[in-house]
Formats: sequence, structure tokens, C-alpha cells
Amino acid sequence: MSAVRLLLLSDIHANAVALEAVLADAQARRYDRVVFLGDAVGYGPRPEEVLATLRRLDATCILGNHEEHLLELIQHPAAPHNSVVLQALEWQLTRLDSADLHDLNRWRDGIEDPEVGARYRHGSPLALDQYTDSVTAAREVFASWAGRLAFVGHTHVPGVYATLNAPVGEWVKFQGFPEGGSYMVPPSARVILNPGSVGQPRDGNPQASYAVYDTGRSNFEVYRVSYDVPLVQRQILEAGLPEVLAARLSIGK
Repeated sequence: MSAVRLLLLSDIHANAVALEAVLADAQARRYDRVVFLGDAVGYGPRPEEVLATLRRLDATCILGNHEEHLLELIQHPAAPHNSVVLQALEWQLTRLDSADLHDLNRWRDGIEDPEVGARYRHGSPLALDQYTDSVTAAREVFASWAGRLAFVGHTHVPGVYATLNAPVGEWVKFQGFPEGGSYMVPPSARVILNPGSVGQPRDGNPQASYAVYDTGRSNFEVYRVSYDVPLVQRQILEAGLPEVLAARLSIGK
């Protein structure tokens, strides 16, 4: 297999400004393919622009829980409520056309990539909506999943959970990337790699997060990118979306 460089994006959440900043930064990194790990919609003000960009990139797109909720809303409209998640999705439905919805209906809940030897899924290697957000959670996943390499999103936190052989059995450790950084996957390790969130980081750093994985070097590199947060906040408020969705962008929470 010839080496490829994967551009890994996740959790854009209709933040087109952050996505464009990430793509501008990624141009200098060189990549061969784009893999999007779910949640293009939800929370943000520009879902139609984000979906158009993913089409333009010819990205491999994985179903996220927000896409799943949006498609369920079409089949079963919700009663009035105060959930910021459903408020945003209901508004976003007014912005999307039939081509957008056709695309979302084609996204799969997880893909095996034999060329890379990896599984792509939104929440964990095992489930779309499962958070791989602690060593305990990762240990449970590794116990039930026999694969070696997985790429996930959902937590909005960039990082790596890795298994290492130890006298007491398989030992799991975590490495986060609040400022970006690289991780060389050891030959004997099994890993779950998360590029973080493009559109709504939650690790205390408001910069957009993405990653590039080099299959030839087994190297996972996370990059953090500044973007025009005040512009997106204005877009959110102008759309009439809940103020909390604008406020959280400033603090990365």
C-alpha cells in the first residue's frame, strides 16, 4: 500500500468560518484524502455552507449523532421544547435543501478502511453516540473491539488513547493536544485517535482543531487554528439561535 496523508475533520457543527480557516491552514500540510468523522450540523449558523464544502472536498463522511437527530426530526417533528440541540437543528432544517438531506441520508454509521487498516466512527469504534472520553471508557472499548486503529470524534477534545503491553496486561494511557502536537503510533499499540472539533472545541482552547494522519510514518499530527470567533458569534445571534451557543465559542467549552 502506498502511503497516504489523511486530513481528519470532525464536529464542524455548521461553523463555516472555522472550517475555511482549517482548510486554508491544511493546504500547507499536504493531504491526499479527507475523512469527516461526523456532526457537520447542529449548534452553528451555516449548515448549508459546511455541507457544500464537504461535497467540494469529496470527503468520506461518517454519520454523527447530530445528523441522526436531524434526520429523525424530519420523520418525527418534535413538540416545542427548550433543548438548544433541537432548537438549532429545527432552524437548520429551514436552511437545507433536498440535495443536502439526500447527502446526509447516505452517510454511514462507521466505515472500515482496509487500505489504511482503520475504522472511522463518530463516537467510539463500537457506537455512534458513545463517548471515548476517559481512560476507563477507552479500556472498556479496547476490551470489546479487536481493531488496531480507529479515528473518532464526538468529544470535541483532540487526543489519543493507546494500549501498551504491561506485566499486568493491557495498559491504557491518554495524551491530549490542547495546543496541537504529534503522536507516533507504536507498532505494537492499539489506538483511538481524535482530531478534536473544527467548529466547537471543548478543551479550553477556542482555536479550531484538526489532524493529519500519515500512514507511511504512522504519525498523527494535531493542529490548532485561530479563526474569526466574533463573526461566528454574530452569525449565531442574527440567526436567533440560543446565546449560549455563541458565548461558548470564546472559551472553548
